[in-house]
Amino acid sequence: MADSEFYMKLALKNALKGQGFVSPNPMVGAVIVKNGRILAEGWHHRCGDLHAERDAFSNLKDDCAGADMYVTLEPCCHYGKQPPCTEAIIEHKIKWVFIGSDDPNPLVNGKGCEILEKNGIEVIKGVLKEECDSINKVFFHYIKTGLPYCVCKYAMTADGKIASYSGDSKWISCEESRKLVHEMRGIYRGILAGINTVLADDPMLNCRIPGRPGPVRIICDSSLKIPLESKIVKTAGKYETIVAAVTGEAEKAEALRASGINVLFVKEKEGHIDLRDLFSKLGKLKIDSLLVEGGGDINFSVLSEGLCSKLFVFTAPKILGGREAKTPVEGKGIEKVRDCISLGEPVVKKTGCDILLEYEVV
Repeated sequence: MADSEFYMKLALKNALKGQGFVSPNPMVGAVIVKNGRILAEGWHHRCGDLHAERDAFSNLKDDCAGADMYVTLEPCCHYGKQPPCTEAIIEHKIKWVFIGSDDPNPLVNGKGCEILEKNGIEVIKGVLKEECDSINKVFFHYIKTGLPYCVCKYAMTADGKIASYSGDSKWISCEESRKLVHEMRGIYRGILAGINTVLADDPMLNCRIPGRPGPVRIICDSSLKIPLESKIVKTAGKYETIVAAVTGEAEKAEALRASGINVLFVKEKEGHIDLRDLFSKLGKLKIDSLLVEGGGDINFSVLSEGLCSKLFVFTAPKILGGREAKTPVEGKGIEKVRDCISLGEPVVKKTGCDILLEYEVV
């Protein structure tokens, strides 16, 4: 392996330490090397903290003049919650900067590299670009569209049922799969469910992995049917919660707000919440990613609206049958097979006794 790839892999390893904490910022890692010796490493710990480059400089114990820096994303060149990383690189007299991903943020987008080169620093771009790009799909989607990166997750039996004909669904997936779902909840910024899921299951929709951040809970509830005694409402003071509605009684909305819930009114579409309007409003609230854990109707809606980027499908070695048993994607459906929603090649994994299929929506 070339030295540049070795050090970039180390930078990537550092970047992933920020997973679940840096939203709506990207995950970034950095490594400083001089004469074949690693002087310091760093990463972006959480939104508002030092960027990866400055974090690496803060860990230096030796002079780094003339050193190389490996960074997974183009260094920023603008003032935000932190000053430009380009300034720190120039001040520390770095000689070469090796970069993995280009930054599509209009405030950067090539300007960081230009500033470094104008100050006599050699810049090499595209080192392990595919790997570096892959860790920041959420950020790239969000910065380009202003909408959250959306992932649908559901567990089903081998015959495609998410519940029995009586509505019982505990538990279709195995313990290992359920633990993995909680890990997902600690990665994505928001978790989206419909009111029918709340009425049927009274879920918490929180993350139970110690030390992981909990998602913002977002409930699609067109007419504010959510019970005040539901777990979602009762725990709204502990977990950030949004209820999205089209209409509803003013007294109910005030009661929900008094419980700590952000009641967000959105546009109506065909008698339901306009999901594109909701996603736009969530993007403005800096919610850069969503894990959808709803029923068949909301799954179909995000897929048919072109809002879903990825699917996680847990398939359990169980059979339920039943004409009335719920399936993972329902709604109106698509009339012609030729018009179906297409998925990419699956990544197949085993979780306990279940099979996990991971698809990109194409």
